[in-house]
Amino acid sequence: MSIAGPLDKALPAPLYHQLQAVLKAEIETGKWRPDDQLPTETKLAELYKVAKITVRQALQELAERGYIRREHGRGTFVERRTFDEGPRELTSFTEEMRRHELAASSRVLSQRRVVADSRVAAALHLPSQSLVFRLKRVRLAAGEPMSIQTAHIPAAFVPGLEVRENVSLYEVLQSRYHLYAARARETYFAVAADALAAKLLGIPAGSPVFAVERVTLLPNEKPFEFVQSVVRGDRYAIVLDLVKQDGANGVLTLRSAGRKRSYT
Repeated sequence: MSIAGPLDKALPAPLYHQLQAVLKAEIETGKWRPDDQLPTETKLAELYKVAKITVRQALQELAERGYIRREHGRGTFVERRTFDEGPRELTSFTEEMRRHELAASSRVLSQRRVVADSRVAAALHLPSQSLVFRLKRVRLAAGEPMSIQTAHIPAAFVPGLEVRENVSLYEVLQSRYHLYAARARETYFAVAADALAAKLLGIPAGSPVFAVERVTLLPNEKPFEFVQSVVRGDRYAIVLDLVKQDGANGVLTLRSAGRKRSYT
C-alpha cells in the first residue's frame, strides 16, 4: 500500500499523525514529485482504511509544513519546497543543494575584469578605479534556476582566473589562490523582479524576489568577495531563530537556525 508502511491502530501516535508521516516520507523519497496531484480524500481514506476526517487532519498538517498545497476545485498537489535561509555556517551552493538531494549547476553569463564602481569598491575596501574580476552566473538546482549571482573579487587576488560552468568558484579560489572564506555578512531586500531577472529565473516579471548583498571575509578580516544576487522568493524562505539574552539589557541576538548558509 505504501513505501512507508501501513498505519497501526495499536500505536499511541494518532492515526492522522501516522498518515501525515507516511505521506511526508513518500514525498521526500520521490514517490510523489513536485506538482503531482495526490489522490482525493475519499481515495486516501479507502487506501489507508481511516475516516475522511483523519485524512483531512493529515493533509492540513502537511499543508501547514509546506509539503502540499490545496487548490479549491482542483485537488491537492505536492508543493515545491522552499529552501531555508538564515544565520548559519558557510558552505557551498553545490553542497547545500546536495543536502536537498538536488544536483547543483550553473550557467555563466559573463566573466571579465572591470573597473569597480563606487558600491563595489566600498564593499571590498578598494581605492577608486581598482580592477575587479566580475563573474555573473545563474545558479540552478535540478536544472531549475534559483538565483542570479554577480561576484566581484579584487583582480589582484586572482590573476588569470577563468571559471568554467558547473565548477565551484570557492573550490577554485581555495585550491589555486589559497583564499579561504572565514565569515560573511548578508543583507536581504524584498523587491520585484525586473524583466531581465524574471526571464533568467523563469518567473513572471514583477514576481517577489530577494535582492541580496554579501561581503565575504578572509581569516584576517580582509574582504575578498562582494556578491549581489537576485533570489527567487517562491523557492527561498528567511528563517531566523531569535533568542533573548539573559541580563538587564534585553538584547535580541540571532542564533543558528539549524542548517548551513549557502554561498558561491
